[in-house]
Amino acid sequence: MTTHNEGRWTLNDIVALFDGVFAESYMTRLVKGGDEPLYLPATPDTPFHQVIFARGYFASALHEISHWCIAGNRRRQLEDYGYWYLPDGRNAEQQQAFEQAEIAPQALERLFTHACGRTFHVSVDNLGGEVAVDREQFSHKVAARARRYQDEGLPTRANAFYVALTRYYQCSDTLSMAVAQGRKALSTNAACPV
Repeated sequence: MTTHNEGRWTLNDIVALFDGVFAESYMTRLVKGGDEPLYLPATPDTPFHQVIFARGYFASALHEISHWCIAGNRRRQLEDYGYWYLPDGRNAEQQQAFEQAEIAPQALERLFTHACGRTFHVSVDNLGGEVAVDREQFSHKVAARARRYQDEGLPTRANAFYVALTRYYQCSDTLSMAVAQGRKALSTNAACPV
């Protein structure tokens, strides 16, 4: 759910921003996928890494980008960063581990979402689980981590993408101008000039 005109946020724009900032320097592209998101490292047949987001959802794109921005070089060489994902239906221990692992990426997603002028919603992602999920408590943890990122600085790739989003959605830069600002932030690790 957003509070503004849905037409303001197009998949073409988010793909252009991501690819514009990272395709050349990280050989990584943002790709619309099917039912499930996935990260695929480059292969001889596909010479670029793929951040694949689910079903063409804008929020899924931002979430998957957040995971990519946190993954280190070694993890980016592995399918889905080498992590094992437990689907809905997790028990209490599994859900706690899931939420702990999701705090940082969802904190970045929150910052990216707000840079786009959209409303962020946490995802506890356990619809068929046998445990009650405290969405509000998890939301507070994500918000606290987002504030820490703002205070301490974002990881380099996350900062570059945040700069591009902010320039495009809040400063009315053209796509090419926003990409240029993102690339500049990537090369200098400069904070957002807004």
